[in-house]
This record gives sequence, C-alpha cells and structure tokens, in this order.
Amino acid sequence: MSYIVALTGGIGSGKTTVANEFAALGVPVVDADIIARQVVEPGTPALDAIALHFGKAILNVDGSLNRNYLREIIFSNIEQKKWLNALLHPLIQKETKKQLQQVNYPYVIWVVPLLIENNISHLADRVLVVDVTEEEQILRTIERDNISREQAINILNAQVSREKRLSYADDIVTNHTNDPSITNKVAALHKQYLTQAKTKK
Repeated sequence: MSYIVALTGGIGSGKTTVANEFAALGVPVVDADIIARQVVEPGTPALDAIALHFGKAILNVDGSLNRNYLREIIFSNIEQKKWLNALLHPLIQKETKKQLQQVNYPYVIWVVPLLIENNISHLADRVLVVDVTEEEQILRTIERDNISREQAINILNAQVSREKRLSYADDIVTNHTNDPSITNKVAALHKQYLTQAKTKK
C-alpha cells in the first residue's frame, strides 16, 4: 500500500483546488466525495434503499438523487442522518479501500472532508489540512451551492471546529481566495511526501 496523505478541511476551504494541484503533478487522488456520489448513482442498491426509505420525492425527475432535499432532511433530523450514514459509510469505505490498494505510486492523496468527524485519521500516514477563515468558508459555500447564509453556517457548525481540525494536522496549507502561491505550496509538499514515502517502512 502506498503512503497515504489524508487531505481534509471544512466546507468551502478549497480541498478540490488543492487536490487538483497534486493531480496536476501526477499524484493519484482518491476522493471520498466522488466515491460518495458513485455509490448513490441511479441503478445502485443504495439509491433504491434511500428512495424506499424517504419516498420518491427524494429523486430528481431523471432518477438521480436530489441532494439539496436530502441535505435539508438530514440536517434537521439526527436520526435520519444516522440511518443514512449507516447505509452509506460501509459502501464508501469498501470502495475507498479498493481504490487505495490499486494505487501504483509512492504516495496517494486521499480527500476526506469528514476525516476528523468520522474518527478515521489513523488510517492515513499523514494529515494535510486545507485552512481558510470561517468567513471565507461561508461566502464560498453560499456562492457554490446557491444556499442562504444561515444554511451555510448550519453546515459549518455541523463540522468540527477549525481549531480541532488544525490540532490533527501534520501539515497545513492555507488556501485564501485568489492566493497565487498555492501551486508553489503544493509543489513543496509534493517533494516532502515523495521523500517521506521512501522512508516509510
């Protein structure tokens, strides 16, 4: 198994931007968010189970999952959130493990938004936190997801605090809006991880 660098950060911190910089250097990226979408694509057993549990209103006209509607439900009902997590987490973990094992490169970037929340940081050799201010997170989330400020704050509050996340970090990369140095920061980390991967027993 390759050296695993878990890349995490709060909503709107720019994890995808940083992951894409690593990918541009030829580093394999295994993204938990992408896997989470794959396991609920139309025709999958998980989506059938979700539709059975929540009703057909949870589906868009084309048969895909209505994520905004589902998000509203689980953010207002902790029991429904637990039910959904119990269904999806094992599927996501199984596919993640499969993809990590297929990597043929000194190290891999494993993008996990809820690394700390799900208590799985021990599965990585190193933790890289993408960090920005909470205000930047809120503004980016409003713009990206076309939601209200209140909704963005609710999502932010459902995640661990910025301080707690940073306490788990082996490395931190700041990704402020319009930061021109992000490519150089990632290039430096890339060199570091290649070296560390070599020394892994």
